[in-house]
Amino acid sequence: MNRLAHETSPYLLQHADNPVDWWPWSAEAFDEARRTNRPVLLSVGYSSCHWCHVMARESFEDQPTADYLNEHFVSIKVDREERPDVDAVYMEAVQAATGQGGWPMTVFLTPDAEPFYFGTYFPPAPRHGMPSFRQVLEGVRSAWTDRRDEVAEVAGKITRDLSQREIDYGGTEAPGEEELSGALLGLTREYDPQRGGFGGAPKFPPSMALEFLLRHHARTGSEGALEMARDTCERMARGGIYDQLAGGFARYSVDREWVVPHFEKMLYDNALLCRVYAHLWRSTGSELARRVAVETADFIVRELRTGEGGFASALDADSDDGTGKHVEGAYYVWTPAQLTEVLGEDAELAAQYFGVTEDGTFEEGQSVLQLPQSEGVFDAEKVDSVKSRLLEARSRRPAPGRDDKVVAAWNGLAIAALAETGAYFDRPDLVEAAVSAADLLVRLHLDEHAKLARTSKDGQVGANAGVLEDYADVAEGFLALASVTGEGVWLEFAGFLLDHVLAGFVDESGALYDTAVDAEQLIRRPQDPTDNATPSGWTAAAGALLSYAAQTGAEPHRTAAERALGVVKALGPRVPRFIGWGLAVAEAYLDGPREVAVVGPSLGDEGAKALHRTALLGTAPGAVVAFGVAESDELPLLADRPLVDGGPAAYVCRNFTCDAPTTDPERLSTALSR
Repeated sequence: MNRLAHETSPYLLQHADNPVDWWPWSAEAFDEARRTNRPVLLSVGYSSCHWCHVMARESFEDQPTADYLNEHFVSIKVDREERPDVDAVYMEAVQAATGQGGWPMTVFLTPDAEPFYFGTYFPPAPRHGMPSFRQVLEGVRSAWTDRRDEVAEVAGKITRDLSQREIDYGGTEAPGEEELSGALLGLTREYDPQRGGFGGAPKFPPSMALEFLLRHHARTGSEGALEMARDTCERMARGGIYDQLAGGFARYSVDREWVVPHFEKMLYDNALLCRVYAHLWRSTGSELARRVAVETADFIVRELRTGEGGFASALDADSDDGTGKHVEGAYYVWTPAQLTEVLGEDAELAAQYFGVTEDGTFEEGQSVLQLPQSEGVFDAEKVDSVKSRLLEARSRRPAPGRDDKVVAAWNGLAIAALAETGAYFDRPDLVEAAVSAADLLVRLHLDEHAKLARTSKDGQVGANAGVLEDYADVAEGFLALASVTGEGVWLEFAGFLLDHVLAGFVDESGALYDTAVDAEQLIRRPQDPTDNATPSGWTAAAGALLSYAAQTGAEPHRTAAERALGVVKALGPRVPRFIGWGLAVAEAYLDGPREVAVVGPSLGDEGAKALHRTALLGTAPGAVVAFGVAESDELPLLADRPLVDGGPAAYVCRNFTCDAPTTDPERLSTALSR
């Protein structure tokens, strides 16, 4: 009996009609394995994962394969986005055993959840040196039946090795100038000066490293840091990884030139990159950065917003190519003939402008739209007409599927991005979208004890508890909303979340765990300080704790942030690409961060609003902003901040020292930019 029909995860629901007798992750599934003396197949993926879909079609929808699984295994399906703790623990085992990882992740466990055989995608027939999935199943069954003692020994050793692993996170001393300079040097060595970005193919958008580079430039004036950030952003925005018609970024580029993406669009990538481009515009005034930030924000709201006001997790890479076959990228790619069909005589201009060729840049003569030209003049009005006609034609194609699951952490990232982008570019609709998402998290994801649920779907909260990244990223979003709106309730909610971080996720040494002390016990309590697709819970918590302490003066939160940054001191100079957000937080720590209080006779006072906007546009790393009526108790930073000669004023403090208040936006800008 397949037991996935009543789950909330879109990924699990995709498998609800499989002939495999799937179980969700549960104690009952392992009880069944013990009762029937069978090993467990653990299959982990997510709804927009291309190869997860492939393996499902080839194996899990195949009746003979399903019959074999149902007879000899207890099969558990896990959505890695709903259970990042389960994913992290077993991915660590896969990587330790095989040297690589990825999704779909395929792990065989004992009924005590101890892993003994690992893999990722397995094909239906042997190829490229990989055994078929059926061969793997038969081999595991044979070992389980005939060599049980050996299996138990292997499983026990792997579990012991995992449980005994400890992170040397460098103590509790925050990094200083030497470590951040070393991190910059490390990034410079890995930088690709011809193409932007770091390393070779595949190339992932390095959003968190870019935040570090922008903050390092703001604090030190390093032109090299700014150049790497600016050039990488331009190359990505001109590449096929960016949707040239509708905005928004794909997950990564399969090549070094950013031309051919892996076409899935994730909320977290777009939230992080929206914020990066907004911050790049803030630093440079780049028109390209402004355009991409706004288009990406509009993409998030237009295509990912759910009916409840939150934001969906992802759009699939695959879609129907018009023949009933699901093909990666079908929604996005073009041939010259398709351009002619839509545009007529303007097709040649479009092909030149977007780099569409007869040979194609993708598969079967199809091209991904990009902006390859560095020279030439194009009629802007004609280009806009071409884009709108292509977009309208594309909208008639079968659209990629959407994972409507609302993940708390990723919504927190989106809230921060939309709040800031809306404030920078006078788009109150974007700020309102951020507020609506925050309202949903408060109403649905927070319980009466301010504990956070990780997911919801269609207004129904999921059963899984929030992990560290959920608490930290949602707090980050609420803190950004507090700075933009001046509403103290968002600071208060951030405080509730961060109090849970201090109580349940931090140990006596200052190290952080990904799950709370009272969470379900797995074979290992997951703990990973490195930034990957998103900021790690560890570094995200450090950033939120530091900002909250700056807003409130809360010493325990400041101390916890400093201690958490010890991992950045250890890892920053060695692996800067994988601790980018931690480095960005360290830049804020070295700069103070600065505390800005803007007061006016009323919230609608034009002079106060001008000072508030100037404060938000200041480039000082991690600066926090409080805005309100003089002597208000809405936000702690407003206390004892009187008007100056009856008019609005701004107060800037750093490291327990305050400048004289100013009424001049230019003076305030200078104070926040040096």
